[in-house]
Amino acid sequence: MAIEIYRDAWGIPHLRAGSAAELARAQGRVTARDRAWQLEVERHRAQGTSASFLGESALAWDRFARRARLDDTAQRCFADLERRDPGTARWVRAYVDGVNEGLADTTAPEFARTGLTPGRWEPWTPLGVWLATHILFAGFPAKLWREQVAVHLDADAIGLFATDGPGTSGSNGWLVSGERTVTGQAVIAGDPHRWIEDPGVYQQIHLSCPEFDVVGLAVPGIPGIAHFGHTGTVAWAITNAMADYQDLYRERLRRTGAGVEALGPDGVWRRVARHTETVEVAGEEPVEVEVIETGRGPVIIGGPEGLDGDLADPSGVPVAISLRYPPRVTGDLGFGALLALLRARRVADVDRALDHWAEPVNVVQAADTEGGVLHRVAGRVPQRAETNSLRVVPAWEPGHEWRGWHVTPRAGLTDGVAVMANQRGPAEPLGVEFAPPHRAGRIAALLAGKEHWSAADMPALHTDTHLASAAPLLDHLGALDTLTPEAAALRDRLLGWDRRMDAGSADAALYAAVRAAVVRRLAAHPAFAALTAPPAYPEVFRPWLALVPRVGFALEHLLRAGDLYGIDRPAAVRAAIEDVALRPPAGVWGDTHRLAPWRALEPEQPYDEPGLSGDHDCVLCTSGVPGLTDRAARGPAARYVWDLARREDSRWVVPLGASGVPGSPHHRDQLPLWLAGDLVPVVTDWARLEKETDV
Repeated sequence: MAIEIYRDAWGIPHLRAGSAAELARAQGRVTARDRAWQLEVERHRAQGTSASFLGESALAWDRFARRARLDDTAQRCFADLERRDPGTARWVRAYVDGVNEGLADTTAPEFARTGLTPGRWEPWTPLGVWLATHILFAGFPAKLWREQVAVHLDADAIGLFATDGPGTSGSNGWLVSGERTVTGQAVIAGDPHRWIEDPGVYQQIHLSCPEFDVVGLAVPGIPGIAHFGHTGTVAWAITNAMADYQDLYRERLRRTGAGVEALGPDGVWRRVARHTETVEVAGEEPVEVEVIETGRGPVIIGGPEGLDGDLADPSGVPVAISLRYPPRVTGDLGFGALLALLRARRVADVDRALDHWAEPVNVVQAADTEGGVLHRVAGRVPQRAETNSLRVVPAWEPGHEWRGWHVTPRAGLTDGVAVMANQRGPAEPLGVEFAPPHRAGRIAALLAGKEHWSAADMPALHTDTHLASAAPLLDHLGALDTLTPEAAALRDRLLGWDRRMDAGSADAALYAAVRAAVVRRLAAHPAFAALTAPPAYPEVFRPWLALVPRVGFALEHLLRAGDLYGIDRPAAVRAAIEDVALRPPAGVWGDTHRLAPWRALEPEQPYDEPGLSGDHDCVLCTSGVPGLTDRAARGPAARYVWDLARREDSRWVVPLGASGVPGSPHHRDQLPLWLAGDLVPVVTDWARLEKETDV
């Protein structure tokens, strides 16, 4: 059978082939046609070579990628995959063959603008792309922040700033079993909230061969459908489990005539791996990077001489911090699960496939047409001392080694429903910081409000804008007296607000302005002065160390805590509302809360990005940074509704479109639907598709 490529009305690719390998080749080829620039950016990021065409702005990432040994780890993991699972390895190779064929035909305009020539993908490149995409996903830099808080305030203060990083995680997912639906079959729905990128981080796709027929959301550069899929008889979806599975070790290093040595927990100095690499930088001189790897892992911060401008820690030891992460330790990135997921027919098949999952660690929900349901954690989390999960630990002290792997927890349904929204749930034993319970509680409450649900009902949940986390600030406002008339009127208006962060709401804009003013005042308090200037860590970690975002995302905790280091919070709130009352925002929330996608290269003709509803603790989780910017770089990277009764009644949407090519009719054609909360039909009838070509 020839490889057949079809498109639906939204330009979404539907691929049909005679075997899984031929289908993987087709997926690689069509992805390169639709996303050539994106694929090459991701390949170079995985290799640590993106500064060679993006310039100095990409250098910080390339340094990290080299020092963390991302490309080398991908090669190791692919070699291990070839040994353990040669069938899956051949399938990955077929995908790479298709990518290389598609790249040879590309005319993407970004290549001409940067002078970049599409390169060649290696068999391990998809593994490198996956690793580079998710290496910061578990938020290990938060340990650097906790270290700062513990040193400059105290260890008890760590909990005050409990958030998951530079932005809050906002993925939602819910499973409604057949007993709670109008069809008697389960519905799974949700929306992964990630950085909004152009092109998008998810690719709608339909993959069909004699072995399987699956629709779902693929990650460009990765074969198959890893996170969200529907085979017709079983469907699955994930959210970030918020597990902690990466450790940071403070190393003691010294140079010798033979190289570099590290002090181990047994008190013995041992020689470590060391070499230098050269990073090319467009328009600048090349930069040399020293790559060191100890028995714990690659050194990603500092070295034998410490850091520029911050040569030693408080004990006088030069700063050197290594990263230990599971694929570097095991040589397994979990790709053995991908082909097995496509072949799944029942929940039990999905469950077995996920036993091979490595990272990122996810909470998974699945349901099948026989009434089976699954709610479990999937991934690899090491067993080790609790302090490893909290802070940077000393490599030279015993007791911080890894001692095997946690058994991943499972959970059931409550009243026929399971909700996952990064909250404390089945993954609680595996993590430290979780998202506040507001989104999960709101989804559960909405589902409880109706006995039977349909797939068509689900977008109303996707787009809910109620902001429960506004309560602490509004409580403080309600307790204020002797305000100026203007501030008193503003207070009364906010106390009567419906707490919905709708784009067209003037009250939401006023609340956000007051919130931002409170955040800035708290962050400027002398009690936090030592946290305003982070250590001279590499630039890639600085978003986790910035004080204003930390205060902004932790505002709820900071306003409700007991004594807060002598900070007069009522006075800060009073001053904030008086300030805003003097200069209130003139418009509505969507005037400042606008979409801000990440692009490796800004478009020649900038887009007028739209205003958004939602906020970081709404179910519609569109995240700005309170106190810093209302612009939303994070939000729903896709929305989906999987109907187990009739797959063709399923729905999905992405923020922009199926094509990554500027000017294509399908580059941004889904944006109006995404903004409105509408979804695109999932087409499974080949007769309704337009045939593009045979390969």
